[in-house]
Amino acid sequence: MKNLFKNILSFFRFIISKCFNSGFLRNTLSSFLAMIFLFVLVIVFIFYLIPKEEVVFVKDNSVLKIEFKDPVLDRTSENPFSDIDLLNSSTEGSVEFKDILDNIEKAKNDDKIKGIYLNFSSVNAGFSQIEEIRNKLLDFKESGKFIYSYADSYSQSAYYLASVSDKIALNPEGIIELKGLSAEIMFYKGLMDKLGIDAQIIRHGKFKGAVEPFMYNQMSNENREQIEKLLNSISDYMIDGIATEREGITSEEIHKMINNMYLSSARKCLEGGIIDKIAYQDQILSDLEDKSEHEITLTDYMKVKNPKTSVSDNKIAIIYATGEINTGKGSYNTIGSETTVEAIREASEDENVKAIVLRVNSPGGSALASEIIWREINLAKQKKKVVVSMGDYAASGGYYIACNADKIFANNSTLTGSIGVFGIVPNTKNFLNEKLGVYIETVKTHKHSDIANGYRKLSNDELNVIQNSVEDIYETFITHVSEGRGIPVRKVDEIGQGRVWSGADALSIGLIDEIGGLEDAIASAADLSSLEDYRIITLPKKTDMFEEFIESFSAKQNIVLPDFLGISEKMINQLEFLNSKEKIQARIPFIMEVH
Repeated sequence: MKNLFKNILSFFRFIISKCFNSGFLRNTLSSFLAMIFLFVLVIVFIFYLIPKEEVVFVKDNSVLKIEFKDPVLDRTSENPFSDIDLLNSSTEGSVEFKDILDNIEKAKNDDKIKGIYLNFSSVNAGFSQIEEIRNKLLDFKESGKFIYSYADSYSQSAYYLASVSDKIALNPEGIIELKGLSAEIMFYKGLMDKLGIDAQIIRHGKFKGAVEPFMYNQMSNENREQIEKLLNSISDYMIDGIATEREGITSEEIHKMINNMYLSSARKCLEGGIIDKIAYQDQILSDLEDKSEHEITLTDYMKVKNPKTSVSDNKIAIIYATGEINTGKGSYNTIGSETTVEAIREASEDENVKAIVLRVNSPGGSALASEIIWREINLAKQKKKVVVSMGDYAASGGYYIACNADKIFANNSTLTGSIGVFGIVPNTKNFLNEKLGVYIETVKTHKHSDIANGYRKLSNDELNVIQNSVEDIYETFITHVSEGRGIPVRKVDEIGQGRVWSGADALSIGLIDEIGGLEDAIASAADLSSLEDYRIITLPKKTDMFEEFIESFSAKQNIVLPDFLGISEKMINQLEFLNSKEKIQARIPFIMEVH
């Protein structure tokens, strides 16, 4: 290595001596050296951002502080720049969902940890993730250790999570936003009419609401029916959970307080039994001092080595399928058929991998990509057990890739089902001609060479061909579900039609096997494979951080719209995907966020 360095240095000395004999070359070299200098600075900056290995020790008699400052994701990026917002110069980290579960479990068995202190007003996580974390905290309490909670105010989902606490304190001027659930859907039909754009829609399933915003200016009766049932199912589960942990208060009483907007002050929250104490943060910290001497944050505790980490040769592979489903390559937050198939194949061909857990957190997407992934799951099943864990969403295409597993787990609040197919082909002719004054002339070799190009109306023959394609895919979809779930095709069609179900309702109609989270799915996979000792690996393998760093600069930028328009980044992404090259899709009609 030393000789190589000397040779390189000698080469640069030779180049410099030659170049400085010419003014032109001198200027060129100066520019080149400036570029080299900037490159070195970038490399130094990147290495500065790379997390350093840090050894953290837990002091005796400590309390674990959980704040949830960062978004909770099923999987995070390896790119050190992924959390930097160049538009407002802010940074936002993220934390992996399973890391939270693992570290609560670690704290449960750690004699140095005496309890948990929850300190957050909101939780940036999916409701299904919150449900699993809450169940993990309840399991933590089984060890006899305490959980205290304090916030200046609580969002609805934050309070639901904090309701497991032995003591809940609220700032004297704080409130708890227990208000029930609602869903808003934005409709674009009027806008598209004004613009002169016609959305040519081909669908199967009377509940397939993903296309309704392009068809109507209000919800259909069928769509309203399914959303009401879904929201009530999740709301009842949340309120029943709160009532179970809050002794002396019933679900009916909580419903009444919500409907009467009773919880409008800290005093009323205390009188209603929703909290235990009105206090400032320093007062609750004083209470904690009576139970523990030291504090360690969850971020630091994640750096503490887990003494129970297995080194077994037996492996269970968690394959993450997170985000929109599309053909080609995926990323940590999108599902690409190539990337996912490669991960499934790698796990199925590894003799040390004894079982596969497919973690699905997807609202759906390309029907073709879903079929490709379904096929690979089917092949993997012939070699080893495959268990599915459904996160916030495992609907439409997300359910498609899950339906043939040996066992399916979902949380009560998981959105699943949505067994339906649709296609959208926009006709922008009037928009281009009348609004923009743009005209397009087409030359073609065959009658339908320009089918679905988006510049003209589809003929009846073309509509029939696409409709038949949608019907064929739907038949394939319900056949897969029928064979995978052991339900007659006719029955699948009845519960399909694009209808979305909560996990609790999906269990009652046979779309899933058990209510449970990711850890339940892992335990089931181990049991089905007769494993007593195993370790976890995760796939697909994360992209090299430098490769992802380079890709992040070439990726397209999202449209940024003011918050007051009510159009979120998720909504923009959904609209972009609906107008993607994958014209025939299987996806749910909305993205639900519980605050």
